[in-house]
Amino acid sequence: MASSILIVDDEESICRAVAGILADEGYTPASAASVDEALQRIEQQVPDLVLLDVAMPARDGIELLEELRRSCPELPVIMMSGHGTIETAVRATKLGAYDFLEKPLSYDKLLLCLARALETSRLAQENRRLREEITRTHEIIGESPVMQELLKQIAVAAPTDGRVLITGENGTGKELVARQIHLNSKRVSNPFVEVNCAAIPEELIESVLFGHEKGAFTGAIQMKRGRFEMADAGTIFLDEIGDMSLMTQAKILRILQEHRFERVGGSETLEVNVRVIAATNKNLETEMAEGRFREDLYYRLNVIPIYVPPLRQRRDDIRPLLEHFLERASAQNSGSRRSLSAKALEKLAVYPWPGNVRELQNIVERLVLMCPRPVIDVEDLPPQIAHPDREKLLRGLQSEKLADARAAFEREYLLGKLRANQWNISRTAEVVGLARESLSRKLRSLGITVEKQKDVE
Repeated sequence: MASSILIVDDEESICRAVAGILADEGYTPASAASVDEALQRIEQQVPDLVLLDVAMPARDGIELLEELRRSCPELPVIMMSGHGTIETAVRATKLGAYDFLEKPLSYDKLLLCLARALETSRLAQENRRLREEITRTHEIIGESPVMQELLKQIAVAAPTDGRVLITGENGTGKELVARQIHLNSKRVSNPFVEVNCAAIPEELIESVLFGHEKGAFTGAIQMKRGRFEMADAGTIFLDEIGDMSLMTQAKILRILQEHRFERVGGSETLEVNVRVIAATNKNLETEMAEGRFREDLYYRLNVIPIYVPPLRQRRDDIRPLLEHFLERASAQNSGSRRSLSAKALEKLAVYPWPGNVRELQNIVERLVLMCPRPVIDVEDLPPQIAHPDREKLLRGLQSEKLADARAAFEREYLLGKLRANQWNISRTAEVVGLARESLSRKLRSLGITVEKQKDVE
């Protein structure tokens, strides 16, 4: 689609000449003879670029430029003047004009300037679109009190340059928190570099973090930048930092203290300005006590501690998360909207989610891919969610010990009878042929507490 150019100049001959050249080059030109006329045209339809004369009767081009910076801050404007001064050009540039051209116009220079301004504008729009898409992709879903508290912590931590240590179980969304901190920081325009410390072999991690020079070791056929160098002026996210060796921890400590390092096999000292966010599912205080994590590194990293709660502590968020992942998985895989039946939703809402949000997301994606119907029902759910009692019984019956298998059978048998008799112990004892006291003892030995049955399941 041809780019639209609005030419604002009170000289009709210039408007006509420039419009003809632009039309020949494939642009869609329009013209306005005054600031007021230009504003009316822009109000009706915003052009892709404005070519604006400085000197005009009544209101001049600088006034229009100031107004456009307020109403259309992303609209590129190229100023032109037949008797412009350096002072006017500087002022226009400070107000946000892309460039300043002198009359009589050099049409080659004009066309080159237009092309560059439009390309710059296109890249800026694409950058905004991608940033918005990244923000949506890494949005934190949750209205529960613990999640609202987490979002407050992120809002406080993000604008600072303080190091952050994120803790929490596997699958809770620690990387998501790290990305949100970066996206809301003053470093957002610079790189976010992630390093999974648990996935990199010990013999390679130093090269991955700090880079290496050509010939530093067998296979180093060329110089390679490390993750810290790549993250300069941005954020580096050290995931699963509790899995780092003590030797690598010492090297990380040095860069946190001095902001300097050398590539493997190199002698040049490189300086970097990097914000460090670390995460772990381990208890680092226990790791320190047992000599597996450096105490000095822990206190360097733990400037701003953030704890991400497991899904079982934020059950109010399960349904919104299900809806979010259903919508996203449907759009990515089938295009047709999927929904959950009331019974399936109930089963998913009470499931303990040991794998947290990651498990929930994976199961939703599996359901969208594998279920042919628009409404996902209980029988489409994985067995451990659809029939948790049956799964527990099957696991118990697979035990090598007769006592374990018998206990599993008795537990599920008595749970079924209790449900059938509305959890009335006396009535259940009569049905199964036991004295009430004997049944109560049996229930205690099997870990069944009637008053807390919902927690047991």
